[in-house]
Amino acid sequence: MLKRFLVPEADQVLVSEQAARAATQEIFEKMGMSREDAALSTDVLITSDLRGCESHGVSNMLRNYIAQYKAGRQNPRPDVKVLRESPVSATLDGDKGLGIQVGPRAMTMAIEKAEATGMGAVTLQNCGHFGMLAYYTLMALEHDMIGICMVSAGGRLQVPVFGSEPVYGTQPIAWAAPAGKMPPFVFDVATTQVAANKMMLTRRIGSQLEPGWITTLDGTPIMEPVDAPNYGGFYMLPFGGTRENGGHKGYGFATIVDIMAGVLSGNGPGFVAEASNAQFVMAMKIEAFVDAAKFKGDLDVLLERLANMKPAKGHDRVYYAGLIEHEEVEKRRREGIPYHREVVDWFNSTARELELSYSLP
Repeated sequence: MLKRFLVPEADQVLVSEQAARAATQEIFEKMGMSREDAALSTDVLITSDLRGCESHGVSNMLRNYIAQYKAGRQNPRPDVKVLRESPVSATLDGDKGLGIQVGPRAMTMAIEKAEATGMGAVTLQNCGHFGMLAYYTLMALEHDMIGICMVSAGGRLQVPVFGSEPVYGTQPIAWAAPAGKMPPFVFDVATTQVAANKMMLTRRIGSQLEPGWITTLDGTPIMEPVDAPNYGGFYMLPFGGTRENGGHKGYGFATIVDIMAGVLSGNGPGFVAEASNAQFVMAMKIEAFVDAAKFKGDLDVLLERLANMKPAKGHDRVYYAGLIEHEEVEKRRREGIPYHREVVDWFNSTARELELSYSLP
């Protein structure tokens, strides 16, 4: 987590996990979700906040979801249908439900298929926002499985290398594997230089974007620090940025994500299916390949090597993907989630507006 995305201490309000869960669930139920779906959707968002992925937690996303419900763009009671199925695969229609509401069902199905056959893959079309993709891969870890998730998220943000027009959204991808005594490896990234939601965090906390993160509306990379523009005033570069810095690699991964999530699900390319997102999830049962205890022991050897390595000059330690988030969960469960005071004010004004019962400190 870069410091530019963290809430400054002077603006922090520590909120307990229990209070944040109760408030968020009450809002989802007010929007028309069943109690079960509201609890599940809440878990996706609060898990994100606990792991320090605040860009995809309640701070940015919950108010957006409320606006979408009020505009009639999301279905709080989706009838998820199986469009196609085999012993190892399935394609689902999410019926315009939020991704955080129906996406976990897709991963649950993939896990069940992997338990029976060794591998399971499910695509899900016609959905809203999926939140933090690490959530879905973490589900697989509980079953001694490797988890994979990708999301095709529209086409109005990311330009190809050398391109002047956006073709993709942030097109995120996540991958996780269970270890033994070490925290699991959990890799969750946008295929853009930075997640779009993290850019919005910089506006709240007053930090700037790095050179090579975004472009002007003619596709020209902006190569100096700038404040985050409003949506519609910029495009985003693939990770790597310019061709000289490896932007073709992020561009390639973005294309893979659009193929696996958008095209394979039947939802279509992101720039065509602007009104809905699509997901690909996969679970791989480790025991189908190697003894799970050996796998986790071997992964411990690798992760311990990374985590215990002498850091380069000027750095305190070496991390691997998922380590700092694991530590952050322990800290935030103990001390509270550090929300920006503006977010807490929003929660409480929303409670008054919607006539809800909660009140955050």
